[in-house]
Amino acid sequence: MKTARLNRLFHPKSSRCFDVAIDHGFFNEHAFLAGIEDIERAVATLVAAAPDAIQLTVGQAPLLQALPGRQKPALVLRTDVANVYGKELPRRLFSRMIHAPVEQALRLDAASVVVNLFAIPNQPEVADQCIENVLRIKPDCDRYGMPLMIEPLVFRPNEQAGGYMVDGDVRKILPLVRQAVELGADIIKADPTDDVTEYHKVIEIAGRIPVLVRGGGKAADEEVLQRTEALIQQGAAGIVYGRNVIQHQNPPGMTRALLAIVHDGATAKQAAALLKEHTL
Repeated sequence: MKTARLNRLFHPKSSRCFDVAIDHGFFNEHAFLAGIEDIERAVATLVAAAPDAIQLTVGQAPLLQALPGRQKPALVLRTDVANVYGKELPRRLFSRMIHAPVEQALRLDAASVVVNLFAIPNQPEVADQCIENVLRIKPDCDRYGMPLMIEPLVFRPNEQAGGYMVDGDVRKILPLVRQAVELGADIIKADPTDDVTEYHKVIEIAGRIPVLVRGGGKAADEEVLQRTEALIQQGAAGIVYGRNVIQHQNPPGMTRALLAIVHDGATAKQAAALLKEHTL
């Protein structure tokens, strides 16, 4: 029954979720390791700050699940590995799924699994692999009651952007989000739009499926907090932030500030004051 696991992800007070993603080491990019070089310390820091979930890989998930107690964040398990994020792309791109992903998620007591759905200019083969990954994992998710989070990502051309640069064009995001819903997502994890005031269109196109918004690139505190407030006001079911939390000079304080927006309806100004109050 998926409801039991979804209840571990979404907070009872707000029915929203704040998932901190620290699965970046999976993708073999040196720049992605900033802030998570000592992954055990990063996990411990986040657990103390108490987000709703932490996103990890099969190799690092035991660091979270081995911790004692019932109050630790839920596990969101990353199930696919790709080589699409470098400034210079390799000759052949891929998106590969781990073996028996739902079985591994069950053994790790995950509350959800997450898989990518890429739209990369001139790389239809990668999109095909992503769709195949989703089609393969979906029946097992339904069979074993494991919520399926699909992450539709629209990339800018690599020669234009260079590396992990997403395209925030709402006209490109909308059809990919809808495709993720049609493929059977229980949760959508989508990029913010360039114009944050248009995000209600993403919520609408996803229909009954909750949308968690990715953090995007590293940004200033004020921008992150203001954008988060605007997204929640437009109906986002939560956020999945990585670098803007774990690379922050004060990850616990930023986590608490964002939790205030997501669960308590705090304004960006109120959250900024909370962040300052919890300065290390």
